[in-house]
Amino acid sequence: MSASADLLKELRIDRNRPPAPSGPGRGVLIGVAVLLVAAAAGGWFVFGRSAGAQVRTASVTAIGGGSGGAGASVLDATGYIVARRIATVSAKITGKVREVMIEEGQRVEEGQIMATLDPIDANAQRELSAAQLAAAQSDVARVQAQLKEAEANAARLSSLTQQQLVSRSQYDQAIAQRDSLRAQLVTAQRNVKVSGDSLRISDLGVDNTIVRAPFAGVVTAKAAQPGEIVSPLSAGGGFTRTGIGTIVDMDSLEIEVDVGEAFIGRVKPKMPVEATLNAYPDWKIPAEVIAIIPTADRGKATVKVRIAIKSRDARIVPDMGVRVSFLEQAAAKPAGAAPAKPSAMLPNAALAQRGGKDVAFVVEDGKARQAELTLGRKLGDDREVTAGLSGGETVVLDPPDSLENGAKVRVENDGADSSDTH
Repeated sequence: MSASADLLKELRIDRNRPPAPSGPGRGVLIGVAVLLVAAAAGGWFVFGRSAGAQVRTASVTAIGGGSGGAGASVLDATGYIVARRIATVSAKITGKVREVMIEEGQRVEEGQIMATLDPIDANAQRELSAAQLAAAQSDVARVQAQLKEAEANAARLSSLTQQQLVSRSQYDQAIAQRDSLRAQLVTAQRNVKVSGDSLRISDLGVDNTIVRAPFAGVVTAKAAQPGEIVSPLSAGGGFTRTGIGTIVDMDSLEIEVDVGEAFIGRVKPKMPVEATLNAYPDWKIPAEVIAIIPTADRGKATVKVRIAIKSRDARIVPDMGVRVSFLEQAAAKPAGAAPAKPSAMLPNAALAQRGGKDVAFVVEDGKARQAELTLGRKLGDDREVTAGLSGGETVVLDPPDSLENGAKVRVENDGADSSDTH
């Protein structure tokens, strides 16, 4: 009961406690709080707003600036670097790998040994063929000795028969034995030839355990390791390798692009081309059309075009992505005429409309400068610009409708904001 009484006492209101502040003092506290909130909002409006809108950017690429007698680009396309001479090298026989002598990136010469297989079976077969050849040669020597004796015996009996000292039947028997030995000699000599051919085939079997490079090139893949079974034919189960390695002749590299069949009429053999690797966008590679493959891809509505690379370089490797510009021959210009200004290419996402005109916003000193554009052809996800940009500028991607000329912007940088306070 005492515990319940104590709880009831705690619930009673203490009427002697002094009242909470009220009146003018409480109003002052509320006013201070309102001023603090207003100051914070004003600070965000002034300082946060002055940092500018956060935007993503991309670079503008200059195109169509041909050289060497070539003019402006008449068509742009994308493709890949391909090798016309590439081989996955395998052994001619099935066997166990004993040693692999190549590594990725290694250059090999024609005939250089790439790998060896276990030669136990091939060596045994060669030894057997060599023994058979030796036996056949010994048989020839035996028959030759017997034939020499038979010929001498036949000659002696011939003289005795003429003198009627021996019977005619003995002479005929000697002649028959001589002719039989002559036939045996021919057979033995043929056996020697067959055994020799068998030995040469066995030598090829031993040589087939050595895998050599079919041509000079660079190893791009190493497919086998010592102890694995390799075979020129694929086997079930996935435990048999079908190749030792892959070699690419770097001198056979060229470009293959797919051109829309609606534009293939602009492309001609021997036409000058300017190629740009995706990995090196500032490197312009001179090239030339080799051939237009006379067939179309029904599914993609494109025609394949082969392009020769005139500048050989170690940076050019197979399967690299490349963008090419087919250049028209430059027309003769009057003396003193200014060279044509190359066009530029920017992503479609950078285009915007302001006042019914095509514009892009160029980022300069932390501000967005509105540039009025004259547009050209559509190039996939990009658009050609014939006036307004020259290449090298940084433009805003997906500019918001609220973005205006001269507005401050913050450029995204690896997931973080890099504010410019110019």
